[in-house]
Amino acid sequence: MIMKGICILGATGSIGVSTLDVVARHPELYNVVALTANTNIGDLFPQCLQHRPETVVIVDADKARQFQEKITGTPISDIEVLSGSAALEQVAVLDNVDSVMAAIVGAAGLLPTLAAAKAGKTVLLANKEALVMSGDIFMQEVAKSGAQLLPIDSEHNAIFQCMPHGYQSGVRAVSARRILLTASGGPFREMPLEQLQHVTPEQAVAHPNWDMGKKISVDSATMMNKGLELIEACLLFNMPSEKIQVVIHPQSVIHSMVDYVDGTVLAQMGNPDMRIPIAHAMAWPERFSSGAEPLNIFDVERLDFATPDLQRFPCLRLAYEAIDAGGIMPAVLNAANEIAVAAFLDGQIRFTGIPQVIERCMKNFSADEAGNLESILQVDRQARDISRKIIQEINS
Repeated sequence: MIMKGICILGATGSIGVSTLDVVARHPELYNVVALTANTNIGDLFPQCLQHRPETVVIVDADKARQFQEKITGTPISDIEVLSGSAALEQVAVLDNVDSVMAAIVGAAGLLPTLAAAKAGKTVLLANKEALVMSGDIFMQEVAKSGAQLLPIDSEHNAIFQCMPHGYQSGVRAVSARRILLTASGGPFREMPLEQLQHVTPEQAVAHPNWDMGKKISVDSATMMNKGLELIEACLLFNMPSEKIQVVIHPQSVIHSMVDYVDGTVLAQMGNPDMRIPIAHAMAWPERFSSGAEPLNIFDVERLDFATPDLQRFPCLRLAYEAIDAGGIMPAVLNAANEIAVAAFLDGQIRFTGIPQVIERCMKNFSADEAGNLESILQVDRQARDISRKIIQEINS
């Protein structure tokens, strides 16, 4: 393997931290060119001391000025410090960047991730919202530029690993009959339905298997995370939704499966450690150490599987409806969910109010074609405004 330059969008988040851990294990193979953060300069500073990027982007201008002052007179005083969301796109397309880890959570990651795809970079896709929002537009840019798209979500990475040798994202594998997309079920899969309305943010962010950020943890608890992954899987693997079956698998040992026409079912297994899919994508088509503990199959006492209850998880139902409607509806779903989750974490709505806000918002839109990126961004803004109004109505 030759030395590659990497840009990490969202360096201080959980995926960014895990990516840098993998990078540190293979300094002869990866050179950190750029790191980005929104406001978290406290964690960004030691990352820069260790990995010495050429450029950092701190979206918040005030924090960027503080960071510039912080590095003055230190061994990393020569790092170029940029601010603003446009700078994220700038570093994603730098000539000496080969791979871009797209790990910014939410819609904020769309433009820099799309820019990397247009530039023909190897895109390590951890930001599912970017693909959910832009859909076919994103996949068309990947095909046009010749970019390599490698999924980082543990489930999509597992599916990718189970696809035929030489598989490329966006191509339909004709021998694959269906995809079995596994889900832990989150912390409330067995909670009595009448108790869900009393769930607190603290309970919702306490995922039983994975260590994730607050937004993603809440999405896992509502299973909207799996709904977004369903939409992402339809696009990444060019499969209709009826060919993708969500399976509750509480142990999170099997990360997903592919069912082939000859009756073979291939499954990817491993401990729930995001360094595994990160290392797979970074080393692809080869493999190298991730630092994760190897799976001891003798410690796995049982593997359980169940069909998800759509009454318990209405967000999953809404995701199926959004991808089947097509057009702008996945973008509407994503925008409404981001606003609803933020409102729940802020104590403005109940846990059960999240799908209510999303469903009410979706009813304000028809499944128009997403003609271009600007129309998607406009729909995103409209859906957010409508969702905020719905939340105000709930609280009035």
